Amino acid sequence: MNDDVTIATAQQLIEFLGTFAFAISGIRHAAAKHFDWFGGYVCGIAVAIGGGTIRDVMLGATPFWMTNPIYIICTALALCMVILCSKRMERLQNAWFVFDTLGLALFTIAGIQKSLDYGQPFWVAIIMGCITGSAGGVIRDILLNNEPVILRKEIYAMASVAGGFVYWGLSELDVAIQLTALLSFVITCAIRFLAVRYHVSLPQLKTDDEINRVDNG
Repeated sequence: MNDDVTIATAQQLIEFLGTFAFAISGIRHAAAKHFDWFGGYVCGIAVAIGGGTIRDVMLGATPFWMTNPIYIICTALALCMVILCSKRMERLQNAWFVFDTLGLALFTIAGIQKSLDYGQPFWVAIIMGCITGSAGGVIRDILLNNEPVILRKEIYAMASVAGGFVYWGLSELDVAIQLTALLSFVITCAIRFLAVRYHVSLPQLKTDDEINRVDNG
């Protein structure tokens, strides 16, 4: 019973922190496009709840934000923070990238935990974690008329998948849920940060003409 309460509490905390982190990321992207306050809020809420909503619909659950208004309020707080601290945040290099990475890692864990709660096998839970972590960013990029991050050669969704496998491996070893979530979070963030820092990326697809040019020297 205590374990169930602990897991439920941890899941709610993770979803709240992930919502805040993703909301700030979305609002910062909107600010870069010179959206107004309402546009920034729409972009923030889209990235904050988009992935979790898709996950819940696929699991046959009521979308998480419809059961508790705290997520809507959380996005409003994120908007206020960006508005009030905009000058300070401008001085932070790649602040949006940091918040986006934190949101990716936190929502990956939330997606895995909720999928397991609904009796899904681990391979489905890992996919749901990836959807929860990255789908909101796709919605954000579409709203901003940007190329979605997960379609570029950057390590983004793959960091989420790697964090999911870490979560699975530690669970198989019966590691405590708190430590499992923490290590999965750290690994996801570390992969994303290091990939960007050292310009690590997946190979790009090439057309036949490009392949022929390479082969012909």
